Amino acid sequence: MLLISVVIGVAGYILLENYTFVEAFYMTMITITTAGYLEVHPLSDAGRIFTSLYLVTNIGIFFYGATTIVGLVIEGEFKNFYKNYNVKKKISELKDHVIICGYGRNGKQVCLELKDDKHPYMIIEKRENIIEELKTDENNLFIDGDATEEEVLIAAGIKNAKAIITTLPEDPDNVYVVLTARELNPSITIISRASNESSVNKLKRAGANNVIMPEKIG
Repeated sequence: MLLISVVIGVAGYILLENYTFVEAFYMTMITITTAGYLEVHPLSDAGRIFTSLYLVTNIGIFFYGATTIVGLVIEGEFKNFYKNYNVKKKISELKDHVIICGYGRNGKQVCLELKDDKHPYMIIEKRENIIEELKTDENNLFIDGDATEEEVLIAAGIKNAKAIITTLPEDPDNVYVVLTARELNPSITIISRASNESSVNKLKRAGANNVIMPEKIG
């Protein structure tokens, strides 16, 4: 909006007053910021009308834009953007890592084991309350997304990963993750959680190397 406002102002002064580009830009800036400096050249009646209308319609845009930009810095949104950029960069550099789909009870335990072994891993999770929990630890590499979506697995570096462990609560979701992961990386090791015995064979046919049933083990 700010950019469009400036373009309109510059174009208006060039067309109505025959200002040069620099003169028109200067006049535009002192008008929308209400700085109050002298005009570059005396304005014609058409120029005065244009300036009046331009000032009334654009002063709100300018101050709204200015407060928004300040808000981005002060409220930490820029900081969050920079942090997310660094996380994505670290994920893109991962190789032979383990992808954990779902940060529930089983997913947390997997992460603890991998952390103890000092093996690189990253997490895919979509539940907002869990995402907030993951944010509290700067060492957690995670993607806020749905593991059943192919684009999310690719963003997690599925093609360079050593293994993927899917611990989603619903068996159909785990089957879909296994199918997609096997298609994207035929050589990857896939371990899946299953809640029902009827899902074990389906997961193995889909491409899982190992299927774990925590309830049955318990």
